[in-house]
Amino acid sequence: MFQLEGEQRVCEIAGVPFGGQPGQYPTVVVPSIFQKGDRILEGRGSKKTFNEKLAEDLITTTDKLSKETGVPCMADIVANRGDEFRRYVEFFTSVSDMPFCIDAWTLKPKLEGARYCAEKGLLDRMFYNSLTVWEKDIEREVKEIAEIGVKHVLLVAFDQEDPMPSGRITGTQKLLDVIEKAGAQFESIFVDTSVMNGPATAICSMANKLIKEKWGFPCASAPSNGSYMWKEARELWGFKGWAGADAALEGIAAAMYHDMIFSGPMAGSGRVFPAIAMADAFAATFLFAETKKLPQTETHPLSKLFPDFKDQLTAM
Repeated sequence: MFQLEGEQRVCEIAGVPFGGQPGQYPTVVVPSIFQKGDRILEGRGSKKTFNEKLAEDLITTTDKLSKETGVPCMADIVANRGDEFRRYVEFFTSVSDMPFCIDAWTLKPKLEGARYCAEKGLLDRMFYNSLTVWEKDIEREVKEIAEIGVKHVLLVAFDQEDPMPSGRITGTQKLLDVIEKAGAQFESIFVDTSVMNGPATAICSMANKLIKEKWGFPCASAPSNGSYMWKEARELWGFKGWAGADAALEGIAAAMYHDMIFSGPMAGSGRVFPAIAMADAFAATFLFAETKKLPQTETHPLSKLFPDFKDQLTAM
């Protein structure tokens, strides 16, 4: 059965829907920008800046691909310090109306980024990336982002003692327990099931299925973590061979119980969006074959890119 048991939550950030049954809505792609090694960055430390022309080109190209394919997009804004978040978010929101998330490895800049978004009235289009099981002061973090007014949060679920899908269930429950203990409430909760390598993305897909059936939450992972770690592929087949493997992994994940895909650097949008669009059309057709139901939106890749085939399905 491709269709899931239990009621599935559909969340929305700045008009972009997430969740539901597989094939019901297109997968939301979340490419990163300003991450370490991004070609738009210039300088180091406190003198680090970025090339605004290159950054705008990346964002507008990605936005164009999203509109052409019907695959929704959010940006993963990565920073190491609060002042970086302020510069990056200010620039991003000046050139795009896309939703976005703030992403940092440590707590202090994440909180500073969230506060800045609150000051600028951006919390409706921002989600917090992320609450993790390994954060030592997780209860304080939950309380602080609730006080700031954060509406949308991502839970990164993992259990170091259990690498199987069941460990992601355990990790999700631990974070939900902290949220309940802190008395916090959020409009949207998403779960990222932690990719460890390329093939292990299958474990994330299975974990996503179990989490969606247990709680109904929209689920995600970052297949790009696996493909970008696979250095041997570039050595064996060069960039084109590696890029094909990356696009395949992103597409397979999208078709298998992922409501959202963290796709890696925004520079890869040219291969990722067409791959996800085909995967979404595949998943929607799979769901139709099982249930005779078609996607909810006219901008879904099945409708946008294969209208004649959708008309054939509708007539069946």
